[in-house]
Amino acid sequence: MSSFDVVIIGSGPGGYVSAIRCAQLGFKTAIIEKYSTLGGTCLNVGCIPSKALLASSHHYSEIAHFAEHGIEISGEVKVNLEKMIARKQAVVDQTSGGVKFLMDKNKITVFEGLGSFVDATHVAVAKADGTSETIEGKSIIIATGSKPSSLPFIKIDKERIITSTEALKLKEVPKHLVIIGGGVIGIELGQVYLRLGAQVSVVEYLDRIIPGMDASLSKELTKVLKKQGMKFYVSHKVKSVERNGEGVVIQAENAKGETITLEGDYSLVSVGRRPYTDGLNAEKAGVKISDRGMVEVNDHLQTNIPNIYAIGDVVRGAMLAHKAEEEGAMVAEILAGQKPHIDYNLIPGVVYTWPEVAAVGQTEEQLKAAGVEFKSGSFPFKALGRARAGGDLDGFVKILADAKTDEVLGVHMIGARCADLIAEAVTAMEFKASAEDISRMSHAHPTFAEAIKEAALAATDNRALHV
Repeated sequence: MSSFDVVIIGSGPGGYVSAIRCAQLGFKTAIIEKYSTLGGTCLNVGCIPSKALLASSHHYSEIAHFAEHGIEISGEVKVNLEKMIARKQAVVDQTSGGVKFLMDKNKITVFEGLGSFVDATHVAVAKADGTSETIEGKSIIIATGSKPSSLPFIKIDKERIITSTEALKLKEVPKHLVIIGGGVIGIELGQVYLRLGAQVSVVEYLDRIIPGMDASLSKELTKVLKKQGMKFYVSHKVKSVERNGEGVVIQAENAKGETITLEGDYSLVSVGRRPYTDGLNAEKAGVKISDRGMVEVNDHLQTNIPNIYAIGDVVRGAMLAHKAEEEGAMVAEILAGQKPHIDYNLIPGVVYTWPEVAAVGQTEEQLKAAGVEFKSGSFPFKALGRARAGGDLDGFVKILADAKTDEVLGVHMIGARCADLIAEAVTAMEFKASAEDISRMSHAHPTFAEAIKEAALAATDNRALHV
């Protein structure tokens, strides 16, 4: 029997980063992955492939604005969805191969198969050829991630009623894609197919899309996407989703109790994700699983069994790849006797539409609910020289700061390159910066980042200079 200092079940961003950090710290490390490729949901059917399709579709949509820049294209410009999907897969394969390279480089032993507990220190690996192997780990880290959720009355057929996994490999552009759920995944994939020519309708149970983010971001993104042609049915409760030949019929009830019917050729069910522990046999190790299917952990991500830890989507908190990475590194360092920490308030959230949406810290709604006195400063992208030069005028940056101390409590932005700009806000908040601190930092001109400085000036006695 092979024995290891650390055995990690799952090779997603949390699992493989944890494995690398464990190896760096001198632990003999093994990682178990049930699929034939490493990288988990994020690399194979999540973050990376969706961003590849967003990038390809963005290039296509930009052609409509080329004439404004003095670029004239003669002839017909066509979408070749097959090639677009093939490019996406090539990006996925390259990225997953990169993870395999990192495993080899760090001398991490990779086991392919379904990992399940035998007891608190042994894990069985059930392989595709029907054989099984048991390995021993002094410490074991559960990093099994999540799977798409559904609604009890919806039957996912993976043909016309699909999840995000199938939406990443369609063989045709839908005529009418009806998306159930207005969260990040649904909105991102909706914009992909909207750009490629589909009619896209979004049905959301709550009163706004991206409901976990600041309401001002939701309002602005809704306005922009409506301008692009996306339709929204918020405050609508889906009652049924039925396959009808080559189409799908969705019935939903609005706030007045009235029933509406939407007909499309595809329906994307995007109502969130659930922790994935199927086949883990956690009970054999004595590990507690909550009623919601999450592995229960303490502040050190340790389960009720002292040598077993859990990270990423399978534990409490936001289901984000970068959150899982931070947790994976943290557990490795705890095992090495170090004292790492994660400030979960400073884990940024991003929506990779265009304009991009990004946020960190507290929303206005959260601060009001907590009774915190705050001040707010905003700056619109349309007032930026760089935004005008590029034609990316939608959006704004908003900074929320403590009314008394001026410490930045939250930064919320929508606009070009916000997925990258949010890192400045995270850095500032990590070091307890005030709005005035940010306002006094020199920002290169002309850049999109100037919007952050201007928003900080606006939050500091309404001193914005360019609006």
